[in-house]
Amino acid sequence: MKILVQKFGGTSLSTVEARTYVVEHIREAIEQGYQPVIVVSAMGRKGEPYATDTLLDWISRNGDRLPARERDMLLGCGELISAATLCSLLEAEGIPSAVLTGAQAGIMTNDDFGNAQILSINPRRVIELLEQRRAVIVAGFQGVCKNGDMTTLGRGGSDTSATALGAALKAELVDIFTDVNGILTADPRIVQDAKPLEVISYAEICNMAHLGAKVIHPRAVEMAMQAGIPVRVRSTFSKSPGTLVTHPASAKGSGAILDRFVTGIAHVAGISQIRVAAPEVAYDLQLRVFKAMAQERISVDFINVTPSGVTYTVFDHEADRAMSALAGLGLPPVVSSGCAKVSIIGGGMNGVPGIMAMIVEALTDQDIHILQSADSNATIWVLVEGKDMAEAVRALHRTFNLHK
Repeated sequence: MKILVQKFGGTSLSTVEARTYVVEHIREAIEQGYQPVIVVSAMGRKGEPYATDTLLDWISRNGDRLPARERDMLLGCGELISAATLCSLLEAEGIPSAVLTGAQAGIMTNDDFGNAQILSINPRRVIELLEQRRAVIVAGFQGVCKNGDMTTLGRGGSDTSATALGAALKAELVDIFTDVNGILTADPRIVQDAKPLEVISYAEICNMAHLGAKVIHPRAVEMAMQAGIPVRVRSTFSKSPGTLVTHPASAKGSGAILDRFVTGIAHVAGISQIRVAAPEVAYDLQLRVFKAMAQERISVDFINVTPSGVTYTVFDHEADRAMSALAGLGLPPVVSSGCAKVSIIGGGMNGVPGIMAMIVEALTDQDIHILQSADSNATIWVLVEGKDMAEAVRALHRTFNLHK
């Protein structure tokens, strides 16, 4: 079978008009010879009746004591409503269809309620329905643990459901439909001339997703990369092919161009820089600091270690806990809150001289101070003051000609 997995997010299902586009994308896939497996999210965003955040808010206004197991049972309802609604619409259009929960689709997880990990998938029932020439609609974001309890996969869980099913079914392709026309070179709310990318590598989009771009969840990309299944990020409201996510070798075979130093600029706001200096050289300082952060379950990032001290970042909302933990060790920190991490991402940067000089020049020209920097083979990160974040993104976007 020529299987295509199509994932539709909350905004793709939230209105009558949007659902009309969804039905047309499914019909088009069938006309192209695909047998579609459709993964759906809960409809809409917070405030709309069936959205996940609305259900969470409902819990908070009704006791706010729902255990994690029972919370997952409630949160799974949103996707089931989306799936049943879409099934009715497809049947009305003469497209035979069937709905499966995550459990019925064979998605087995651990019992980490609220953030479960997929352990295995047995898509037997999906295949049986496809053999009956039916469009299969799967409730995303959910699975089942070994004792039969419903679990949810955490934020971005429907993306993960889609690529995991694509891998298990050996699908030709996974289409992630959203409300933007593919993956852009930067956030269009900051950079007005941000451009959609025709193609991007798995590694680049993983970095962009981890570093602030919210078009697709990094867990989903990693699953697709492991299985070698191409992913397209597309707009529900357009017939544009969107952005192809694949291996560089596959991209070259498709005629797309990946010859560029920098692919995109991502950003994350709300970050605090913490600096801890030892009164004298103390090699146990690093251990004491990071052990304290681990005990407080505070995730640290942007780490620089020297014999005389450490510098790292945490999210603003965790800064007070971090400061208290350090003060308890007799290590008073210097904290700069309200910072932003700006990331320059591109698989072509590795080994190319002059990239950092271009970054520093672009920011210096705008009188933007770099508080900290780090790099990997495909990403360079700079920490700037929050007030400078938007201009830093725009300056770097111009410097690397991403608008062209």
